[in-house]
Amino acid sequence: MARTPQIVATQFIILSLLSSFALILVQGDDQEFVRALDRKLLGLKKEKFSHFKMYWHDIIGGPNPSSVRVVNPPTNSSTAFGLISMIDNPLTEGPELTSKLLGKSQGFYSSASQKELGLLMAMNFHFIQGKYNGSTITILGRNQVFNKVREMPVVGGSGLFRFARGYAEARTHTFTPTTGDATVEYNIYVLHY
Repeated sequence: MARTPQIVATQFIILSLLSSFALILVQGDDQEFVRALDRKLLGLKKEKFSHFKMYWHDIIGGPNPSSVRVVNPPTNSSTAFGLISMIDNPLTEGPELTSKLLGKSQGFYSSASQKELGLLMAMNFHFIQGKYNGSTITILGRNQVFNKVREMPVVGGSGLFRFARGYAEARTHTFTPTTGDATVEYNIYVLHY
């Protein structure tokens, strides 16, 4: 059987493509900046699922506020769109500010909606008690403050919360309209090592 040059060329191209594909499969990622790791090398053991309950105190008034407005909204905004506040809010075991201090919520919140009161929350819950001392849970999400329950994602953490993921539920416990102070119950459900 005689082969024409076109058939030979086609077979050569197909053979070249197949061998290139096989070579890619054998080599895998040829990136010097990334490599697969065994989780044991980082001290990561079995993943745990934990529930944390605490109270977040946003203190705007008084001589020692924990929430400070750093950008004012335009005067024509009914939703305070554009407002940005930095926070160093106490996290306590109970709803009273005098209850056991578990840590601080540090970060900011901003009014991010022009149509309703919707906040962008970016916070690290930094713990100071027990085995979690020095560890953080990072929350980044939308908080529609007039909803009874608001859900925000846990996007990471540090210390005992490395590779953390999960969600936080926020429920307003008390709000004082004259000062703007609020106490919010946080229930955080987190997968971590």
